[in-house]
Parts: sequence; structure tokens; C-alpha cells
Amino acid sequence: MSRVAVLGGGTSPEHDVSRRSAAAVADALLAAGHDPVAVTIGRDGVWVDGGGPLGRTPAASLAAGVVLLEGCDVVFPVLHGAPGEDGAIAALADLAGLPVVGCPALGSAIAMDKHATKAVAAALGIGTAPGVLLLPGDPVPAVATPVVVKPTTAGSSFGVSVVRDPAGLAPAVALARTAGDTVLVEDYVRGREVQLAVIEDRDGALTVPPPIEYGVAEGAVFDTSRKYDGTAVVRFPAEVDDVTAAALRDAATRLFRALGCRGLSRFDFFVTDDGFVLNEVNTMPGMTPQSGFPRMCRAAGLDLPALVDELVALALAGAVSGRTAPDGSRAAAPAPA
Repeated sequence: MSRVAVLGGGTSPEHDVSRRSAAAVADALLAAGHDPVAVTIGRDGVWVDGGGPLGRTPAASLAAGVVLLEGCDVVFPVLHGAPGEDGAIAALADLAGLPVVGCPALGSAIAMDKHATKAVAAALGIGTAPGVLLLPGDPVPAVATPVVVKPTTAGSSFGVSVVRDPAGLAPAVALARTAGDTVLVEDYVRGREVQLAVIEDRDGALTVPPPIEYGVAEGAVFDTSRKYDGTAVVRFPAEVDDVTAAALRDAATRLFRALGCRGLSRFDFFVTDDGFVLNEVNTMPGMTPQSGFPRMCRAAGLDLPALVDELVALALAGAVSGRTAPDGSRAAAPAPA
């Protein structure tokens, strides 16, 4: 049995979903025989445990939070969006010398940045939508529509717009900048959204369950509301042919290794008549009862208690055997003296 600090909430717009995911993870850890310690990061940045706020300010509560984490065997950050899913908590745990579930800081930071992820995908020969990167202060570009305008580092489709008329570009860029200063303007891709889960077990082997497909109305965005309000059409397993399914699995696992992911990640693609392109990577997918990631894992024989147990074992194994190498392998544990 391990004592596991489960962090949920956070200051991102995904606070509520994160709390539901964290509650599901804590319940699953308990069912797997572990001792979960629930910690909520408030919208104001103050850390709270079962006894109340750990300090009056974010800085004071963070200092007390590190002491609380030190009393745990593993840190399990179930945070969606930034800061948190961008590697901030993984970096904190790393500095404190604490094992952490999920992607390390660098892999999380790269995967959270959609432009950086596209660069990695392109280097692997994985298709992405053509687009323009707008840095802070850059003018709105003159591009042909339709396009998708999105912040590079926001999660759950916050600040994302489909623009069909050039007159809508400026408002869409302004909306995206409310969720992040750096913005992508990409060609609109007509295709089906197919998501794949990649799970790493305690021995470092990867499993890719059958993919899931989400459908929304033409021109709509598969955003947070559609993920949880029941309006999206869900097909599980996704209706993709065997050749496409194999190619998607290969792309997802290669990206997992190249980005430096660990434990778990979700890879979202658009499948079109001409092939598929990467949409985005999520290093801490939703774990709520409505989330697709646990559903895919169950199809691979891993219910949520079995999944979190494997993730905790992997985190502890990584703490014993050393840091993950760029190719995803881990050094052997040192021989006893």
C-alpha cells in the first residue's frame, strides 16, 4: 500500500472537471488498496486538504503543501490545463525528490504547447494541419477561411473558434488571447475526431486500447460543454478500418516516446478521406465517469482501480531505477552494495 497525494482543482478553467477526476482517482486508489490523501488547489491558488486551507496565500499554502507531499510516497496530479498539466506540479515533485504519476515536467510542457507538439509530430512524419503562429503583438493575418483559431497552451478547447468569414478572424484571435498570448491559426480540417489512449505499465510496456470517436455538428468545436453535456455523438470503438487503426496506434506510441510522456496520455486525431492529422495531446486526460479515457482503458482490461495501481507502481519504479531516458527507457536499478 502506498500513501498517494491526489491533487485536483487548480486555477485553470478546468477546475471543476479536475476535481471530479481527482475524486474518481482517489476512490479508485482506495479500492486498489492505497491510502489517498486528497488535496484541492483552489481557484485562487490556495491549497486545501481535509483540515482546511494550508495557508492564507498561494505561496504560504504551497510551502505547507510541500511538507504534506513529503509525507506521501507518490504525488498524483490530476490537474487539467495550466498551471498543473503543463508540468508545473511534476517539476515541483521532481525538485522535492518525490515520485510523481504521469508525464515528467519537460514532456508535459512540450505536449501542452500545441505548436511545439506539431513540430515534434512533423519530425516524425505525422501529419498536422497547416497554420500560422501568432506571437504576442502580431497582427491578425490575412488567411483564407475556414480556419480554426486556438491558443497554443489552453486545454479542453477553451478559446477555440471556427472562423468561416475573414471578418471573424480578429474577434476569434482576441478570444484566443484571453486563454493564452500565443495563438495558432490553422486550416480547418473536415474529419472525424478519433482519440487514442496510451498506457505505460510498471515494466515500461505500452498498451493502446481500441480508440473512441466523437462527433459534433459541422463547424462545431468539441469543447468542454459538449464533452460533458451529452450532445456529442460517441462511437466506441471508433469506426476505423484496420489499416488506419494500426497507423493511428503507431503514431500515438511514437509521439508518446518522442514527447517524453510517461504513464498515460491521450492522443487526438482527425481522420479524413485523405488520411489523418494530429489535433492535440493530453497528458492528464479526464477520469470522470463521463470521460473517454477510462472507458478505453476498461476495454484493455484495466478498470480505474487497476489503472491507477499500475500508474503508482510505475512512478515508484521510476524513482528506484532513475529518470526516463529520451527514448522512453529507464536505467536499471543500481545493484545493492
